[in-house]
Amino acid sequence: MPHHGEGPDFIEALARGLTVLRAFSAECPRPTLTQVAAASGLTRPTARRFLITLRELGYVRSADRGFELTPRVLELGMAYIGAQTLWDIAGPHLAALVARTGESSSMSELDGSDIVYTARVAVPKIIGLRVEVGTRLPAVVTSQGKVLLAAMPLEEAAAALTIPSRSRVRPWAEPAPGDLRDLLRQVRAQGFAIADNELAPGVRSIAVPVRDATGRVRAAMNVTVNSAETEIRTLTGEYLPYLREAAAGVEADWVPWQSRPQSEMPERSTAPATS
Repeated sequence: MPHHGEGPDFIEALARGLTVLRAFSAECPRPTLTQVAAASGLTRPTARRFLITLRELGYVRSADRGFELTPRVLELGMAYIGAQTLWDIAGPHLAALVARTGESSSMSELDGSDIVYTARVAVPKIIGLRVEVGTRLPAVVTSQGKVLLAAMPLEEAAAALTIPSRSRVRPWAEPAPGDLRDLLRQVRAQGFAIADNELAPGVRSIAVPVRDATGRVRAAMNVTVNSAETEIRTLTGEYLPYLREAAAGVEADWVPWQSRPQSEMPERSTAPATS
């Protein structure tokens, strides 16, 4: 793959770094070093240096025997986030959920020990924290974070929590490590999580997982309320069925999107030209 542009100001190293990012795709979300090198047209040592740099910057992370993108890549296109697929898929379901509950709803993905908001529909409420798309929060004290951590093997969840948080929010209360393991087992068994005045005073929420076409938990969806106005039994008894229905709707729409036909550039003919 060529990396040469026109003009004296073209920066080839930057172009190569972008080709490494483009080596990640829906068809190959966790490529190996060899696959990244092949897709980007770089040698293995060069591809490795770019991957290490991107990992140090927080844009990729090691996964299985390869690498995967982190939600931090959203920072590269925040001005365009409203037009991205995740919002296109989740937005109508979040809006319908908010219309039924009268409460704010969001979707998040896990990045290290933080969650990153990737979609949100908010209603005016007086709560102790303001969040928007791109906001980072400590995962362990959020309902969405608990759901995402519970979807991982306990050892992987524990390792994720050793990564320093890049959120600027200081939690109101954090569970003890021993209590957290039991909590994650419970969340996995019941299929939802609650955060009750842990992130900040007055903030109470409930969350469920959102799975992709392979059944892998890729995100979490929540409903957030003011704890002085809404009891936990309202979250679990009234809002949880609506929340599960909305998450199922996102999953149902995600499947055909992931299996959509991919357009490919036609291969260049290797036959010799004739006059």
